Amino acid sequence: MRAIWTGAIGFGLVNIPVKIYSAVQGSELDLDMLDKKDHSNIRFQRVNEKTGKEVAWENIVRGYNLDGHYVVLTDEDFQKVRPEKNKLITINEFVDEVEIDTMYYENPYYLAPDKSGVKAYNLLRDALEETGKVGLGTYVLRNKESIGVIKPYENVLVLNKIRFGEEIRDTADLDIKTTKSNAAELKMAIALINQLSGEFDITHFKDTYSSDLLKLIKDKAKGKKIQTPALRIVHSRSKDLMEQLKASLGEKGEKKKSGGRRKAS
Repeated sequence: MRAIWTGAIGFGLVNIPVKIYSAVQGSELDLDMLDKKDHSNIRFQRVNEKTGKEVAWENIVRGYNLDGHYVVLTDEDFQKVRPEKNKLITINEFVDEVEIDTMYYENPYYLAPDKSGVKAYNLLRDALEETGKVGLGTYVLRNKESIGVIKPYENVLVLNKIRFGEEIRDTADLDIKTTKSNAAELKMAIALINQLSGEFDITHFKDTYSSDLLKLIKDKAKGKKIQTPALRIVHSRSKDLMEQLKASLGEKGEKKKSGGRRKAS
């Protein structure tokens, strides 16, 4: 793995030198963009909108449009704004992880200690394990300030980037009519939830779309005729909701008898 950030965790008066590594990788197929006429690869260029000429990467600078005029920023300018945040993840407080709504979560990163920080790194990980708490702090990555949740995962510390409150859109902007649920239908829906309940296991979920797409690609390459499967309509306003719930309970019950996921006790 290649580190994308080098700095330290500020834990009280203790500084733990660490590096940040991406903890995730894409599972989707890598599809290229091609010209429809001859299937040539499409290449993107950085073009000057006035001259129409391509601009080399080393000649590109970043700027902010302030009242119609651009203020150009250098790498040094970014370093001058709160320089400690560019190199330090300061843990400001510790909270229970369940208090953080999943709406705020973005990307997970692995934190790995520098040789000089191994002892303090392991101490922080063990203390978080023992207390069941997670650390909350702020840091700057790629010129953007973020909130980070530091938590133990297996034998390492993970930094989960989370959003600021102002980044979450207000639900009041959605035009959703509130209705009162029918008592019998609610009871049936709860029964369906209970029937499908079990312990969380991420291995129950696979990226089957990518594998199905790859199969289609291979079949198409062999000249096979691809049949479009009929789309099954699951919900219809014309059908009775109670009937659909009853049918769902019966269907899931049959699947469980035939070796489906076991209900948690």
